[in-house]
Amino acid sequence: MSKKTISPESLPYRPCVAAMLLNRDGHIFVGKRIDQTLEGWQMPQGGIDDGESPSDAVFRELKEEIGTSNAEILREHPDWLKYDLPPRLVGLSLRGKYRGQKQKWFAMRFLGQDSEIDLATKNPEFSHWRWAPLEELPSLIVPFKRDTYAKVITAFRDLAKPA
Repeated sequence: MSKKTISPESLPYRPCVAAMLLNRDGHIFVGKRIDQTLEGWQMPQGGIDDGESPSDAVFRELKEEIGTSNAEILREHPDWLKYDLPPRLVGLSLRGKYRGQKQKWFAMRFLGQDSEIDLATKNPEFSHWRWAPLEELPSLIVPFKRDTYAKVITAFRDLAKPA
């Protein structure tokens, strides 16, 4: 019996949101993923539920992933940014239903205290977190997301400064 090969082009992109969450010092929240064999850090992101607006989804995702949504939207990226999964992950990652993700990105300011951030959520995604300077982001991110992150950094660079 042969293994069925999935053609990435036959799969859609998963619609989701993502947040560049900035603290008062202009540093960005990154979390270390718990489900990867390679060390991978990322900014909060997740799917958009049926009937949910992207702005509602980004606040829900913050609450689900970092335990707080105490933030305000500073700017929304004008485009939907896409990335493709590496071929080895197509059919496995994202429940096997998507070739990658199309993301609506938001720059957000964290309004709370670090003590409000709690990774021990109902379905934890991160094992560790920290605030990183903007310049460090590309080196922390898994390679297949770096082009998307470069576009986000370019669009929101001016916001990554002390409030």
